[in-house]
Amino acid sequence: MTQVLPPLRGGRPRLPSHSLVAVGIALPLALLLTPQAGAQDIGRWETLAESDQPQHRHEAGYVRIGDRFYLVGGRGMRATQAFDPATGHWTDGAEPPLEMHHFQAVEHDGKLYVAGAMTGNYPTEPPIPHVYIYDPASDSWTRGPEIPEDRRRGGAGAIAHEGKIYVVAGITNGHSDGHVAWFDAFDPATGEWTRLPDAPRPRDHFQVAILDNKLYAVGGRRSSAATGQTFELTVPEVDVYDFETGEWSTLPTESNLPTPRAGATTVVLNGEILVIGGESAAQQAAHAEVEALDPATGRWRKLAPLNTRRHATQAVVYDGKLYIAAGSRTRGATEINSQEVFTP
Repeated sequence: MTQVLPPLRGGRPRLPSHSLVAVGIALPLALLLTPQAGAQDIGRWETLAESDQPQHRHEAGYVRIGDRFYLVGGRGMRATQAFDPATGHWTDGAEPPLEMHHFQAVEHDGKLYVAGAMTGNYPTEPPIPHVYIYDPASDSWTRGPEIPEDRRRGGAGAIAHEGKIYVVAGITNGHSDGHVAWFDAFDPATGEWTRLPDAPRPRDHFQVAILDNKLYAVGGRRSSAATGQTFELTVPEVDVYDFETGEWSTLPTESNLPTPRAGATTVVLNGEILVIGGESAAQQAAHAEVEALDPATGRWRKLAPLNTRRHATQAVVYDGKLYIAAGSRTRGATEINSQEVFTP
């Protein structure tokens, strides 16, 4: 049986136990797929109550700044929303100055940065030509430095590391064509862009993670609506950039992502790199798989699957748990507004 957690602080309700039946079914399947792991290693997902849900949105960013989590952007215009994990409350803030989607939001120095994003409508969404910055203290958006014209793309991985924001790969022409392997460092203090060595291969619709001074590019695809292959060209290889040596490498074939998919959420939790959800040509429904890579061994293991299949969002690690909100439940767009929490 799946154990239901006590209410959030502040007395906000949890879902009744019958709403978590899906987890009780999924755990035995995950155990069969990972026989060497005990139940305590698989973890569990809990869907928060309806009163604790954000707006419907997908292709959005979700990051922690201080003691709040900020859900931003997505297709269409959406208010910036802040979630307080202590109370379970959401509050609405300012809308961004333009539609922004297909990006990995980044926290740096108490502010939220968007770089490597798209705007407009499928399938030839143009890349946004500037960095945009959200300041939670003033609930305001500002237009930041211009991105060099020949380095603009959307669907890129982005992450902060030692004072700079790194932008990896992406696609220059929405979902149509123009996949790139570019790798850049953006300095928020100066507004300067520095071109770094290209990644081993192009990919878009993916996220990056950093662990032990190494950057991991996992999942994604080469979106090719121009050839009728929007979802098909997934990338199973895992590419790694070593900040100490300044060089890229690719993990051995046996360390490829077990379930190739794009639009997944990638995050570091307890020394592993988790790839959560996603979409692919293999199925119309979004993926529920959660797979974890141990960089020390190069081995993947399956964790408990999501309660609600989803892609096109991000996750926040806080107090030893992982929070994931919004996204789409099917390939393409069927927006959802639920939030669920993973306990290892």
